[in-house]
Amino acid sequence: MDALTAATESAPAISNVTSFFMIDPKTFATGAEHGFSGLDFYVTGRGGVLGEVDADVVAAAFVFFSPDTVRAQWEAGRAVLPALDAGRAFAGCLVDWTHEHVPADLDAARLAELAERVVAAAPPAGAPLFAGWRANVEAPDEPAARATFALNALRELRAARHAGAVLAAGLDVRDAVSHRSPGMAGIFGWGDPVDTAAIASRWDEAEAATDVAFAPVFEVLDDAERAELTDLSLALLDAVR
Repeated sequence: MDALTAATESAPAISNVTSFFMIDPKTFATGAEHGFSGLDFYVTGRGGVLGEVDADVVAAAFVFFSPDTVRAQWEAGRAVLPALDAGRAFAGCLVDWTHEHVPADLDAARLAELAERVVAAAPPAGAPLFAGWRANVEAPDEPAARATFALNALRELRAARHAGAVLAAGLDVRDAVSHRSPGMAGIFGWGDPVDTAAIASRWDEAEAATDVAFAPVFEVLDDAERAELTDLSLALLDAVR
């Protein structure tokens, strides 16, 4: 499997596996135990790996959220925990989710080994949340948690490449959210979704450009290893969704 095929075929797993821990009720319950009220735990937890920065820096990294929404949630969350503490608490929720959802028959150790090699070799340019996750949160020791930890890093990296492709295509981020996830437009701070029929072709071009931009990170693996990483990550997605 070549690098572009790996980027394209692994996309559903890399984009979605660790999203499930972010919306898991137990994650929000953990946030509430710390004193968060809801979305502020997501914003401060995910963005906390950036450290003590202004909310505009977090909004710049998130890309698809309204800056006003990010500021409100970041400032509320920062009143609960310091940024890095929130980021590490959020990462702890991923580990807890992993223990409950990753099946024992998945070769998590091999998935972790392959994904970690990609993460370690990937350049951080243009991907601040990836860089912050890799640099500021300690990876767990247990194989399944190592695997999901590395997949979350790759999720942040792919998301950054996707954001760059969307912006390069000249798409308004509110339009992009309305097209890809209309049900999330309000949560992201954009209000009701807008009609996006006119941007469908540019969206498809941005999706293809994302795969092209993400593909080079797989060059650290050989053809067989890329296929193995893709198969294992898709098997994990099938198991947890």
